[in-house]
Amino acid sequence: MPRTQEENERIRQQAKAKIREAAIELFMRKGYHATSIDDVSKYAGVSKGLLYNYYKGKEELLGAMVEARIGELIQVMEKAEALDTPAEQLRHIVEGAIDNVQRSPQVFRFYLHLQTQPEADETIAKYGKLLIEESARQFQIQCRMFEKLGSADPVARSLYFSSALQGIMLMISTYPDQFPVEAMKRQIIDDFCQTSRQP
Repeated sequence: MPRTQEENERIRQQAKAKIREAAIELFMRKGYHATSIDDVSKYAGVSKGLLYNYYKGKEELLGAMVEARIGELIQVMEKAEALDTPAEQLRHIVEGAIDNVQRSPQVFRFYLHLQTQPEADETIAKYGKLLIEESARQFQIQCRMFEKLGSADPVARSLYFSSALQGIMLMISTYPDQFPVEAMKRQIIDDFCQTSRQP
């Protein structure tokens, strides 16, 4: 019995995700420029022909990875915005961010690495800039949440919140087995996600 269009699309998306995951692993281990398409196809366990069927080359693959990451950021923020109160919205951001980095610490490190590359590396810098621009857009939405929460200086409070959250995420990705994740998650939620504690 032939596969349905939905089944074909599911298989296609699974293959593309597998290729992106392999690319992240290799780009982190060997570096973007030192990794070849042949390396990615072998590591992903797919033929080079299949990989080229989805991506024209390594830069297009990198672009698709960044696009997928931006989509994830937007999705988290949209789900947060759909919640009733700013406290719930911020709690959703905290839990989503920490849970994601706990599941895939190497993914967090990869995208952080992209955003901190020298501008002289034009290929990498171009995609890092896209992530930075999207983060800035999400930051503005987050500022509005702090404003609704009653913060006297929503921008400063949002910046402090982002700094604390990014620090926790970096610590988890660096020390995944030693960092007290749940305790730190409770602490940041207690410090930032309650109306009565907004300075």
